[in-house]
Amino acid sequence: MKKFVKVFLIACAVCFAAPSLYAQVSVSLTVRTAPPALPVYEQPECPADGYIWQPGYWAYDDDADGYYWVPGVWVAPPNPGVYWTPAYWGYTGGFYGFHVGYWGPHVGFYGGINYGYGYGGYGYGGGRWEGNQFRYNTAVVNVNRTIIHNTYIDRTVIVNNNDRRSFNGGRGGVNARPRPQDRVAMRDRHIQPTPSQISHQQAARSDRSSFAKVNHGRPEVAALSRPGADRKDARPAVARPANSARADKPNAARPTRTQRTEPAQRAARPAAAERARPQQKTEPRQRAVQPQRAPQQRVEPQRAPAQRAPVQRAAPPQRAPVQRAAPPQRAPVQRAAPSQRAPVQRAAPPQRAPAQHAPQARPEHHR
Repeated sequence: MKKFVKVFLIACAVCFAAPSLYAQVSVSLTVRTAPPALPVYEQPECPADGYIWQPGYWAYDDDADGYYWVPGVWVAPPNPGVYWTPAYWGYTGGFYGFHVGYWGPHVGFYGGINYGYGYGGYGYGGGRWEGNQFRYNTAVVNVNRTIIHNTYIDRTVIVNNNDRRSFNGGRGGVNARPRPQDRVAMRDRHIQPTPSQISHQQAARSDRSSFAKVNHGRPEVAALSRPGADRKDARPAVARPANSARADKPNAARPTRTQRTEPAQRAARPAAAERARPQQKTEPRQRAVQPQRAPQQRVEPQRAPAQRAPVQRAAPPQRAPVQRAAPPQRAPVQRAAPSQRAPVQRAAPPQRAPAQHAPQARPEHHR
């Protein structure tokens, strides 16, 4: 009873101290410590047509004095045409307040938290209603298209960042404010979580491995295909590789296959496998590399002089005799031509003088 009164008084103080607190969702709980970062997990396939993804989130148990992880799960909406607005934590007045998720005709403000799988901080890009049928955007959600055929691909909703912050406002939180369309959603008629969603959260609360003090921010059951699903089908949290690109999937491990969190998991599995392997493989690699580097450095000074001296100096003596032998062949061929033309042209004039002139016939006529 005392704890209930304490929580009620703190909530009233927060409401009076911060009237700008977004009213589309009630603040059900306030604490002084920030929630852990969002874990990385793989989204399971949609189990049935018409189910909508509810991203995982950190809840708080005042009796156990700690945060626990509520796994992401595919849930059936209360009726067609409604969307799920995720829960989120918001900091104000020195406290972290929990804003409960809800159903409505539009997706409202959820703190700008990048939950992934269509919830990139604003709105929902994982699908849309067309009449009474829900169509899935396979660019950001995991749907088996051989079973569910009402799908499409829209990559414009992909958000590429590695933001794992789980609360809005305050130091280290997401700095986001409602957009005009988010404020319109505040005035919509809201539907509270379904009984299956409430039982799903209660099951996580009863599981000690879900508490952050036990799993250190990496819960064993990070996502389920549906509420009450067998734990053997659960998706565990994985370690995020450095500089991994998650398109609109901060909780995902699949980097580029239409934005599914599978990349992070696939990249993390080899990392975990390397840790599990014995260290015998690494030792021979280091020993094999060291003896190879030492002889390569010692041989380099011997190879350099041996290759350069014989190859470069032997080339010039072969080129000199080939080029100098050509000019003596050209000289005799050109000078012999004028000696044949001179005697043929100059021998013609001496034959014409004796044949035309005969002066001896004139003295015989005067007698």
